[in-house]
Amino acid sequence: MADKQPMIYLHKILPAFVLPIMLVIIVILIGLINNKKKLIYIAIGVLYLLSTPIFSNNFFKLVEGNEYRKPISTIDSADAIVVLSGMLEINEVGDSTYIEWGDPDRFFGGIALFKAGKSQKLVFTGGKMPWDKAKKTEGEVLNEYAISNGITSEKILVTKNVENTADEAMAVKELISPSRRIILVTSAYHMYRAKKLFEKQGFEVIPYKVDYKSETNKEISILDFFPSAENLKISETAVREIIGRLFYIVKG
Repeated sequence: MADKQPMIYLHKILPAFVLPIMLVIIVILIGLINNKKKLIYIAIGVLYLLSTPIFSNNFFKLVEGNEYRKPISTIDSADAIVVLSGMLEINEVGDSTYIEWGDPDRFFGGIALFKAGKSQKLVFTGGKMPWDKAKKTEGEVLNEYAISNGITSEKILVTKNVENTADEAMAVKELISPSRRIILVTSAYHMYRAKKLFEKQGFEVIPYKVDYKSETNKEISILDFFPSAENLKISETAVREIIGRLFYIVKG
């Protein structure tokens, strides 16, 4: 894992230079240095557009796809339910551990599928970045929460430490091979890339999208044209996901 640390830093840092906020800053700096006011106006216009609800919501909807969340009753059974990491912040203070939930839909989606009898095996991935100081991985914490939700420990598996989606796919393969048919639980915007990476490892993937961030059936109002940092973040998340997809397409 230590050998991979420089790569994961590059994987996280390099996209920052093509994300909207960094590009806007670069264009403004170029405009200031070369006294090109037109460039500055363009950068401000782009920043405004990316920060408006009307743009960010529709842009993110393109990344998530048109499919809505499926009823659990329509999901076929599988060899395992695989819940991907990316929903917790683990803070260890002294002997105490404090958990901050970001997007708990992945966890509760996996629990609901298991209790509906869609599989007798629930897999959590051991998400943990090199810079995380917590001793526990995300999978280990989710394992504890699953047990507290009435699932016996014999039915739960946790992968080794993983740093990205490609790692998760390989680690799950090591853990449950030769099982092949899985229900994959992750955020809607992340599913396209995750499904491709798990299929690359030979899995038959039944996608179960959760954690939708775009609003549907929403009437446009004047408030949709007022920029906010929250909507800029949504736009940047969409751009980062597109970059991630392109990376794995080029990588092959």
